[in-house]
Amino acid sequence: MMQSPKYSLFDDVNGFVDNAVQHLDLHPGLVSLIKECNSVYQFKFPLRHADGTYEVLTGYRIQHSHHKLPAKGGIRYSEHVNEDEVKGLAALMTYKCALVEVPFGGAKGGVSIDPKNYTVDQLEKITRRYTSELIKKNFIGPAIDVPAPDMGTGAREMAWIADTYQAFNPSSINAKGCVTGKPLSQHGIAGRNEATGMGVYIGIREAVSIKSDMDALGLTTGLEDKKIIIQGLGNVGFHSALYLQEAGATIIGIAEWNGGIWDPKGINVQEVKAYVVENKSFKGYAKGQFVENGTELLTYACDILIPAAMENQITAQNAPYVQAKIIGEAANGPVTQEAAKILLDRDIMLIPDMYLNAGGVTVSYFEWLKNLSRVSFGKLERRYEMQKFKLLLENIEKATGDLFTDDQKHQIVKGASERDLVISGLEDIMVSTYHRMNETRHRKQLKSLRTAAFILAMERISISYLDLGIFP
Repeated sequence: MMQSPKYSLFDDVNGFVDNAVQHLDLHPGLVSLIKECNSVYQFKFPLRHADGTYEVLTGYRIQHSHHKLPAKGGIRYSEHVNEDEVKGLAALMTYKCALVEVPFGGAKGGVSIDPKNYTVDQLEKITRRYTSELIKKNFIGPAIDVPAPDMGTGAREMAWIADTYQAFNPSSINAKGCVTGKPLSQHGIAGRNEATGMGVYIGIREAVSIKSDMDALGLTTGLEDKKIIIQGLGNVGFHSALYLQEAGATIIGIAEWNGGIWDPKGINVQEVKAYVVENKSFKGYAKGQFVENGTELLTYACDILIPAAMENQITAQNAPYVQAKIIGEAANGPVTQEAAKILLDRDIMLIPDMYLNAGGVTVSYFEWLKNLSRVSFGKLERRYEMQKFKLLLENIEKATGDLFTDDQKHQIVKGASERDLVISGLEDIMVSTYHRMNETRHRKQLKSLRTAAFILAMERISISYLDLGIFP
């Protein structure tokens, strides 16, 4: 993946904020307060290897905003983790939560390691030590700061974090709410694993449903037959591609750090994923064309391009060659500020990351609520609703003489599962947010959906401070 040492994600995010506040009447001091990170914590800790040698690792936890608590944001294990990256990602979380009206402040954390170079036992030691460092400084807790998975981490690491936190806080009845993205067996929530990819699918589906916007791009409405290229086949990229394919879109390219696959006839996402898991590469896959440099696929012809890997992928250098009509930012910060200007000047629609990948934090919010209430969604009312609908169907059959089929009865009578309710809540938030964001774009005569998104986010964050009487 491309990574420039001069690139600053945090500066890019603040640049997007500056673009948005030109359309708002906010006190300059308030804008400065919102933009800065409230708390920055960097620490070192040792890892002892089997041969007796030691390695000193660097960890971070940065809380960008305390305008609402707890703060919320993932933990990333990557060799690219540094203070600027974590600050930028924490800032994005603040604006993302405000945009989708999830009541969290923004935060982010990470450890500067390549997790592929460590054993499971070592990763557990790293995770538990990282958690204990956060506990010592009061940087984690269900009412303070609630981490989640990010690049290089998953449900396993979140389970280790929850277990470590509970060991330090045995009397805390809400201890499981200290982290989200946990396995179901550890008080996680159904639907969390696929939430971000599902949100990407819903967001793109809504974008292509608006006829006037698609007419301006020379595209038809709907996902049917849309040709899509995705960068990244991790959790987010895979689920995004899978749901888009199931909705009728054609995945014609998938890019990864070690190459890519291109097939204008269409790629079977599940088949390719299974092959990559087994072979660690697209090389040798029987269908399509192997592309040695996966990032080249970002400039191949398609209707929709979805960068779902990491930040700083579409830059001023390759933006002039992008051929997509729509770019959906499934990753955080994949398009730099300079590149965004170039793309907008070329009339390419950008669906911003702070909206499009908000499915993860939205469902994390549901998991946090579940942990605080200590009851699964639907548990109290499901059987009651099933009996009510069953009685209703029986009365309809008696009154009309018409009988429902067994399949019809099952579809109507079955109560909503926890996953059904989670996906329903996610869809409601993603749909309503997109249309508010797009309405703001048109009302203010903007080309940029991102600017519209930041306008909404800044309006909501500023109200939190103005209601305290801090600024005139």
